[in-house]
Amino acid sequence: MSVGGAVGLDSGPPGVAATPSPTQARAPVLGRLFRPISAEDEEQQPTEIESLCMNCYRNGLTRLLLTKIPFFREIIVSSFSCEHCGWNNTEIQSAGRIQDQGVRYTLTVRVPEDMNREVVKTDSATTRIPELEFEIPAFSQKGALTTVEGLISRAISGLEQDQPIRRANEEAIAERIDEFIVKLKELKHVASPFTLIIDDPSGNSFVENPHAPQKDDALGITHYNRTPQQEEMLGLQAEAPEEKPEEEDLRNEVLQFNTNCPECNTPAQTNMKLVQIPHFKEVIIMATNCEYCGHRTNEVKSGGAVEPLGTRISLHITDPSDMTRDLLKSETCSVEIPELEFELGMAVLGGKFTTLEGLLKDIRELVTKNPFTLGDSSNPGQMNKLQEFSQRVDQIIEGKMKAYFIMNDPAGNSYLQNVYAPEDDPELKVEYYERTFEQNEELGLNDMRTEGYETSLAPQR
Repeated sequence: MSVGGAVGLDSGPPGVAATPSPTQARAPVLGRLFRPISAEDEEQQPTEIESLCMNCYRNGLTRLLLTKIPFFREIIVSSFSCEHCGWNNTEIQSAGRIQDQGVRYTLTVRVPEDMNREVVKTDSATTRIPELEFEIPAFSQKGALTTVEGLISRAISGLEQDQPIRRANEEAIAERIDEFIVKLKELKHVASPFTLIIDDPSGNSFVENPHAPQKDDALGITHYNRTPQQEEMLGLQAEAPEEKPEEEDLRNEVLQFNTNCPECNTPAQTNMKLVQIPHFKEVIIMATNCEYCGHRTNEVKSGGAVEPLGTRISLHITDPSDMTRDLLKSETCSVEIPELEFELGMAVLGGKFTTLEGLLKDIRELVTKNPFTLGDSSNPGQMNKLQEFSQRVDQIIEGKMKAYFIMNDPAGNSYLQNVYAPEDDPELKVEYYERTFEQNEELGLNDMRTEGYETSLAPQR
């Protein structure tokens, strides 16, 4: 069953901005809607603008706030209210770009506490509950920052709003919907476990992990490549590749291409170069430097194909000198530190070519530097837990704590330096393994055909 476009609580976005309010007039505009502040700014206040009410068509007030979801990314929260007719509307939008891959969150709701998990659901996300054969299609609701219980309540309200008309015109259908609404309400009591799936091709939806930075056994996260139909749905169009008369040797060249800064979205230059890692393979290093806001970023892509076997690299950290080992973490690589009960999933932090110390510092910053976990609204227990995690990471970096550092890459494109090469490293262990069906599915290999595809594409007579 689908709710379609039946959710009338979100009656459209606020109108176009009209005359700035006195609060907005005092703020420096600089040709932008937002003040030039970061989501980490503790003193930031919502921006207020006068907007047209879509109910009574008189001026109301819209408040816009740029904020950040812990362990996620920046979003824009907008809230509109009209003092004349009382109409109000709240929605969220991603403050970043459409991600390189789509994301699918699969949450097994087992206890009532799971209903309080925070959820970011964008316009393009599809919500499903397989046990009830229930689906909320993409673009049938506005984006929302809510909880699991809030999602279910929102669906119930959308189904209930047209019931009086259905009872008058189609009584049988209205009775079936009433029965289904009862089943949805029973889910809120979690009498039995059920599954909630949020599938977002844009990659900008999110489901909270209350156990962060530890792994959540009830929550599965899968990143996938979008289909052409999903690309079209999001308004994306692939550029036709340019034909080159002959192949060029790019190994000694630094290539530049135009892109947009991921922070301020102004035009910037990205440099790209092929680099050969000793005793490993070629990789592509890309670096972007924005002259407008000063933002810098670098990313590493594998220069070769997916390896026949997955790779599991284990390093026993016993000395501070281990921190200087070169390290290549691909986008498909996950990281584990058993002594900290920590696991970093695939695609988090992207591809990186750095040292072991550099990656550990990036992990510490990712986990601990969030305004929701360190600000006034943070949970004291969670804050203490994250501070303890940061201290233990520092102990590993300083050589005061021994630990195992494990890199698991199903694509086999990650690397950790062997300082004794070409001899064996007594503290480094490299294992090769056959990928599971699920790992091949995540890498898109199950549906890939490299032999015999010409026959299937040939026209049939």
